[in-house]
Amino acid sequence: MMGIAEPRFLEVAWRASDGALARTLRSCAIVALPLALSACGWEVLDPRGPVGHADRTILIDSLAIMLAIGVPTILATFAFAWWFRASNSRARYRPDWEFSGAVELVVWSIPCLVIILLGGVAWLGSYAIDPAQPVEPHPSSARREPLEIQAVSLDWKWLFIYPREGIASVNQLVVPAGVPLHFSLTSASVWNTFFVPQLGSMIYTMNGMRTQLYLRADEPGTFRGMSAHFSGDGFSDMHFLVRSVTLDEFTAWSASKRGAGPTLDAAGYAALARQGTVQPSTYGSVAPGLFDQVVTLEIPPGLGPATERGGAAEQSPK
Repeated sequence: MMGIAEPRFLEVAWRASDGALARTLRSCAIVALPLALSACGWEVLDPRGPVGHADRTILIDSLAIMLAIGVPTILATFAFAWWFRASNSRARYRPDWEFSGAVELVVWSIPCLVIILLGGVAWLGSYAIDPAQPVEPHPSSARREPLEIQAVSLDWKWLFIYPREGIASVNQLVVPAGVPLHFSLTSASVWNTFFVPQLGSMIYTMNGMRTQLYLRADEPGTFRGMSAHFSGDGFSDMHFLVRSVTLDEFTAWSASKRGAGPTLDAAGYAALARQGTVQPSTYGSVAPGLFDQVVTLEIPPGLGPATERGGAAEQSPK
């Protein structure tokens, strides 16, 4: 008898310990969740430029419109459950009821109006911040013309060329506060996205194509930039810092970098384009027309992530 009962006893004990372990793990997960979420940033809701402010307005307006139907629906669910409870003798029980024109009107008209309003707000707001629409300089800015920046997404780093200043930087972007920023963007490899959440307007970069984007930082500060499109093994490290400084500080910075450091020519670009991550750096000079050569594919594009490593790019055989 003891030999028969022992396995059942062990099974019951195992199930009890397994349930206790599951409850413990759930409790730990609930406690750890706020700690994990504490690392999340609020950059989109903390804009530092006119485009970022417009993006935040679209998000808040869209949320308010959706809550206008979501919250009443949730409240109505609890109200119906309470009213039609078994103990409420005043609730009418109508098992043969099957249609009401008034109910149908409410059920269909309100969601349709919400969708129309939500679509209108999103469309009008997005049209107003068209990436190709020039941004006015800040009223306090002494410089009125935009700062030209040519951005190239590589595997897995960002190259920023200042054509008028004759310098370039990798994984770091220094801009003057209050001055419009005109980005010309392309990709040296696979699709990617350029995104500085606090300045707004994420935009794609594509090989063989040139896209443009206007932004502006309204005050000095350091903002986080990133790639928001998976592009291979080093994607998670494909981020950069945007330093917004005063116009005098930007002029001094660009003058200090001009002529200091290596030259970014075709050979230097080929070395930089090799797959891998690098530390932030600068180039003291840039070969004329380098960005145009990348866009027109005069400089061959990179291979992109290898297919055997989970990427999508592979050269077809000649």
